[in-house]
Amino acid sequence: MTLAEERTTTTHPLDPMTEDEVRAVREVLSAAGLLGESVRFAFLALEEPGKAVVRAHQPGDEVDRRFRAILLDLADGSSKDVVVSATRSTVDEVREIDPVADGQPPIIDTEFELIEDILNAEPRWTGALRKRGLDPATVRAVPLSAGSYDHPGETGRRVVRALGFQQLHEKDHPWAHPVDGLVAYVDLTARAVTNVIDHRELPVPQEPGNFDDPAQTGPHRTTLKPIEITQPEGPSYAVEGSRVRWENWDLRIGFNEREGLTLHEISFHERPVLYRASVAEMVVPYADPSPVRFWQNYFDCGEYMFARYTNSLELGCDCLGEIRYFDAVVADDLGEPRTIRNAICMHEEDFGVLWKHSDMFAGSHETRRQRRLVVSFFTTIGNYDYGFYWYFYLDGTIELEAKATGITFTSAYPAEGHEYATEMAPGLGAPYHQHLFCARLDVSVDGDRNAVDEVDAVRVPVSEANPYGNAFREARTRLTRESEAARAADNSRGRVWHIVNPGRRNRFGRNPAYVLHPEGQPALLADESSSVHARATFATKHLWVTRYSDAERYPAGDLVNQNPGGAGLPAWTAADRDIDGEDIVLWHTFGLTHFPRPEDWPVMPVDYTGFKLKPVGFFDRNPTLDVPPSAKGHCHGG
Repeated sequence: MTLAEERTTTTHPLDPMTEDEVRAVREVLSAAGLLGESVRFAFLALEEPGKAVVRAHQPGDEVDRRFRAILLDLADGSSKDVVVSATRSTVDEVREIDPVADGQPPIIDTEFELIEDILNAEPRWTGALRKRGLDPATVRAVPLSAGSYDHPGETGRRVVRALGFQQLHEKDHPWAHPVDGLVAYVDLTARAVTNVIDHRELPVPQEPGNFDDPAQTGPHRTTLKPIEITQPEGPSYAVEGSRVRWENWDLRIGFNEREGLTLHEISFHERPVLYRASVAEMVVPYADPSPVRFWQNYFDCGEYMFARYTNSLELGCDCLGEIRYFDAVVADDLGEPRTIRNAICMHEEDFGVLWKHSDMFAGSHETRRQRRLVVSFFTTIGNYDYGFYWYFYLDGTIELEAKATGITFTSAYPAEGHEYATEMAPGLGAPYHQHLFCARLDVSVDGDRNAVDEVDAVRVPVSEANPYGNAFREARTRLTRESEAARAADNSRGRVWHIVNPGRRNRFGRNPAYVLHPEGQPALLADESSSVHARATFATKHLWVTRYSDAERYPAGDLVNQNPGGAGLPAWTAADRDIDGEDIVLWHTFGLTHFPRPEDWPVMPVDYTGFKLKPVGFFDRNPTLDVPPSAKGHCHGG
């Protein structure tokens, strides 16, 4: 019996990948001659079937489990994009990747592990370190995505750029000691340094950044009293496999190494709201234009598969209360399964007052408490840690909150000052940068046929109809084609986007809708002529709306690493498809523009960003009138 035949039985097309399925895929690829001693897995995830297949599925139906793998041959740098059926034990598709036109597969752990040996065999690198009085054995090399530039000899080659950080002892955090003014360009296939730029000798900052060392932090405070969160009768949710039901919400939980947590078939009161939701890409562009740092623009999802590094969450540290954990399965570089224990955390939490009124005429005094279901994961990518928290509220609201913490990327801070960095400690800088996320929202508000209205608050001039000048109103514009739907937020107008179902009416004759409330912080600040602008065009607008296509999954394209640009949203929207009353996808860019503070060092308190989706006219009245008063002994009323 083959591993494919022995694999764990799945009952739904969107069930998360299992360990046995990873082994089955590897077996199929090996039998097809697609694996070898030097071949590594750069990506493996469920190839989700199209909507029609998922919607047609009935309990008990056979599920054809297909998976997409990106295979990288370390020997010659060639790569393949392969689709495998673990159910049928067949290779369904094989495509050779053109590194010039398509870009490169993501950077893998095996390549990270090679960097210091490559650099320490290069006299130009070790000589530059010794010139600074540094022992190369004490310098940690950080290999970083190279971007796409017109450097001679790089076209079609698999390259990274490496910066150095001194580590003074085994427990020392090297981010406190950047070796600035020096960068190496590395050809990963040739395992050779192609260029070393020694631009300027800057003193290596010496103050420790060891936030876990009592010598640095001082004694822990003793004034915080315990907070206990208990649910004596257990949680209110029900879990069946990957399906979760909670207080009128019904959804499925998924996971893959590129996007991390994915949510599927989200409905409220048995009415669909979202078919699929995820954070499909993020980019972290840096503002330092120096010769050794101008290229720093990291696409953490597409270049690094950042969810590979998802944390195993711990009760009392990452999550409080009555917790339900979900494990996640990914593949390592050799195509062997690796289970991330407690990758996803789910729990309920109190969220203050839901609604309240004390009425002078009727004598009523009513208060109801809000509660939310939290589904989250945390991942560490290099120096930063990111948490993604999806919240589902009793009133039908959905919120995504992204949390950024960890350690800011560091540089030296020269004596004359730095126009593009903050001094965090003596001689230590942190360059200005942005964290820009793109949420892919495959909407299905009361069904698949949706449209988007841009709604602004506008002043009304003084006139006979408005003699005292106090009037203001909504201005509503339907976005009918993809060319019209690349939009910027405008907080001065309170701009929001209504996702409406034009084929349905509520009792007031209006289309039921969900409203996307953006934070409206700056989009990509890099110049329009820059490389990162071409590669991260998705981040130049807060909203894009596209016609649904099974193949359109990632806003910067399928292969982001060293992609020259133009892939993803700019390529798709060039078709200018009709989006009025069609099956549509919203792509929402949101994020942080980070001018680091001294308070962000040596470890950064969480910074927050996100967005909300709220029902408007989706219900005919407040859907939480049936929420009971709090239990006796806590609140009396009603």
